[in-house]
Order: sequence, then structure tokens, then C-alpha cells
Amino acid sequence: MPPPHNDIVFFHYLGSPFARRIVWYLTLRGIDYAECIQPPYLPREDIDALGVKYRRIPIMSIGKDIYCDTRLILQKLEEKFPNGALGASQPDQKAVEKLLESWTVDGGVFVRASQTMPPELPLLKDSKFTKDREEFIGRSWAQESIKAMRPEALAHMRDAFAFLENGLLADGRPWILKTEKPSLADIEAIWPFHWMLDLKGAMPPVLVSKEKFPKVYSWIDRFNRAISAARSSVPTPTTLKGAEALKHITQAEYAEPEGQVDGNDPLGLKKGQDVESWPIDSGFRHHDRGNLVSLTSKEVVLAAQTKIGGEEIRIHHPRWNFRTRAVDGEGAKL
Repeated sequence: MPPPHNDIVFFHYLGSPFARRIVWYLTLRGIDYAECIQPPYLPREDIDALGVKYRRIPIMSIGKDIYCDTRLILQKLEEKFPNGALGASQPDQKAVEKLLESWTVDGGVFVRASQTMPPELPLLKDSKFTKDREEFIGRSWAQESIKAMRPEALAHMRDAFAFLENGLLADGRPWILKTEKPSLADIEAIWPFHWMLDLKGAMPPVLVSKEKFPKVYSWIDRFNRAISAARSSVPTPTTLKGAEALKHITQAEYAEPEGQVDGNDPLGLKKGQDVESWPIDSGFRHHDRGNLVSLTSKEVVLAAQTKIGGEEIRIHHPRWNFRTRAVDGEGAKL
């Protein structure tokens, strides 16, 4: 018998554009999980109690393994629940899926979508939120800066809508990979557009509208209906308070074997070595530190201790746009 809510605890805040990627995936798959709702900005005491310094949101625990970054979370869910996986199976389709992930996350689509946020939004007038985001991203979130970036961002997002309308969706296909239902490729492509259209006033109708981009709007509408249909037949996530989540995680087993350190990795690190790891594109002032458990081309795994209770957990970071280095001076220094 599987453990309660599959041993999954999902830490996120309501409205997070990145979190919806994972919530959609879990909903479409019908995977039961628990959630621990967090504030939209620091401090996040529940995550701090776990001993996790990584400051981006969401994160997901499966047992005593803590996974950071939605790309790694999706990869792990595909691996742990292979029956009915949403990922592509053919090499060319896998390539499209990966390119869409890179386009939306690293290629500037989400950054530009976030810059279309109307300055009138109450959240953008909350000094706690704007100061938090300035520390997170490393640029000004003052009202004049938001207003100055917006025209350029609108032009870029109009171009992104056109890419979908006149490219991937031009032949009238219902889903990106011509599947019968939404696939991981759809999730990778749709999330910044879906989030932005949820923001009232983000895109002026003169630039982006149902009339100008009918295929994109129809695709998003189909996706919403698919999510609604899936949600009606899956259990409502269990909501845990921080102390409950911490207790569940520390009393669980590890979700996967310990793994090995690649002896040929260019970093030259060794198993058990004291290392630190952190993202280099945003949230880069917050470093996780621990003993190196595993290092592959895809991820780095650190053994750390919870801040409350001192229990060992494992923190997983992807390699892409993350930096890992020895704390004690051994191995490659960057």
C-alpha cells in the first residue's frame, strides 16, 4: 500500500506561476499529494525549518528527499510514476519538449511575461513584496522601473504569442505534439501565457486578444477544460501545516537510492565532501550546503540537516544554471 499522499509534500504559494506547472501535472496524472502553503515572499519559516536555504518556490519533498526547481521536480515525477507519464517517448518529440522548457524558463518568455504586470496591481504596491523580489532577482522593482520595462516586455510577448499562433499551433492541432490529451510539452509551453492572461490588464487587447491569436486562445481554453475535468476526478490535496510537514518528512524513508559521484565530472568533487550549491540566474544569494551524496550530469544531491530536530535530509538541485563548489577548498573553484 502506498504511503499517505504518496509521501509527497508540495511547498508553494497560491498564485505562483511556477507552482501551477506542478499542480497541473499532478492533477492530469491523478497523483495524490499533500501541500504546505507558503507566503509569496520571505521569510518562509516552514522551509527554513527543513534546513533548506534555496529561496525559490515551489519545492517538493518525496519522503526525505527535497527537490528544488520545477524542471527537476517534473523529471522526478515522471521517473517515480512511469505508468501514464506525460513526457514524450520519441526522440524528436523529446527535443521539442526540452526546447519549449528552455524557451519559457531560460529563453526570456517568463521574464518578459512578469514584466507585463500592471503597475496598479496591489502586490506591486506592497513594499515587502517588491523588496523581496529585488533581493531575489537583483534589479529594481520600483514603480518607475516597472513602468519603464513594460513597453519592451509587451512587444516581446506579442512576438511569443505569434510564434505559437503561426508556428506550433498553425496547423490547428489540439495539442503541441498532436497527442489526444495534454502532454508535458503543453505544460512546458503554456504556463507563462496562461499566467499572464490571468493577470487583468497585463496585455492590452490591441496587442494580444482572442481575435488576433485565436489558436493560442483556443489551446488555452482546451487546456483549462482538461484541467477542470481531471480535477473533478482526483482527491483534493491534503493541507499540512509546517510542523506537520516537517514531522512527515523527517519520519519518512528516502525516496531514492543514495547514488554516486561521477569521478569524471569536471568539477572534480568527491563523495562526502563539504560543498555548497545554488542557482546562478535568480535567488543566487541563498546557498544550500552539505555533504556531497551524488553528482551526475543532471543533478547534485547534498546531505543536510533540518534546522529543527537535526534530522538528515537530502537536497536535490539540477545542474543546469546551478553552481556547485567545494567549501573546504578541494575541487574546482568558480
